Amino acid sequence: MVMELSWLDDFLALVDSGNFSRAAEARHLTQPAFSRRIRALEDWVGTPLFDRAGQPVALTEAGRRFRPFADETARRLLQGREEARLAAQTEAATLRFAATHALSLTFFPHWLRTLESRARLGAITLASDSLEACERIMLAGQAQFLLCHAHAQSAAAGRLDADAFRSVVVGSDRLVPVTAPDGAGAPRHRLPGGDSAPLPHLSYSRESGMGRILEAVRASSPVPAVLDTVFTSHLAAVLRTMARDGRGVAWLPESLIGEDLGRGALVPAGEPHWSVPVQIRLIRPRSRQSKAAENFWTLAVEAALWRNADPAADSAPVAHPEPVAEKEL
Repeated sequence: MVMELSWLDDFLALVDSGNFSRAAEARHLTQPAFSRRIRALEDWVGTPLFDRAGQPVALTEAGRRFRPFADETARRLLQGREEARLAAQTEAATLRFAATHALSLTFFPHWLRTLESRARLGAITLASDSLEACERIMLAGQAQFLLCHAHAQSAAAGRLDADAFRSVVVGSDRLVPVTAPDGAGAPRHRLPGGDSAPLPHLSYSRESGMGRILEAVRASSPVPAVLDTVFTSHLAAVLRTMARDGRGVAWLPESLIGEDLGRGALVPAGEPHWSVPVQIRLIRPRSRQSKAAENFWTLAVEAALWRNADPAADSAPVAHPEPVAEKEL
């Protein structure tokens, strides 16, 4: 026999009133219907819970043993309902981001502070991973926004269809080919390399967004570099460490290696034209999102337009917000 949770409320109402008529009225039931429900609860327990011989109706010994469990169950159910509602409200107000590793370290904190100076944002969660993993997070609906590098010759996010997602440019950066210096401070490995002496290349894997960008740019380059890939990773921070160790040439975000360039731990491996300018894009689904997410999108787009209209308003270095108006993927 299946017990209905409403029977517990019936039970407690009869305990409180000691009278079937008053308890039935309090439960908005006819007395016969109320009595049937009490009897059904007793059948489920397997023993009478009330002594109906006198007035007021009294609990049997079994009923007295059962009462604290009924009280606790009803209380915990109400508490669970309130906690579930609160969790839903908190979840609806939380902003969920996915961002590539490099941007999580270099761009996201400053950009977020800039937006928080304009409006209160509330709770935020950030998933930091490769672009491929971030795309999966977006497609699964586990994040509302994706922050990634993009380039005109490479799709901002290859798995995110333009029919289902849109984006806005919120910053800029450059992928600079760098290497460790030799004893005289000159590049240990200098672009473009040659057929007889290809340069050791510290490469991004295909799951990296920067790897996709560089592959597309090199495919259209009139004078390609002659490279021999000796190490591969989707993490720019790992390639940075390997480059500082003199292992080869790596194209790294200027926002990540600014300090290394300043103190000479890394030096450009070639002339400025070997660098690749990139955008930083904020991507979202086209479908309607939570009120908090829609408010944030409006704030991010307005901040992008404002800074684009007044570049001097943002004195931050490369890779800090230098946005332009909203664009399609």
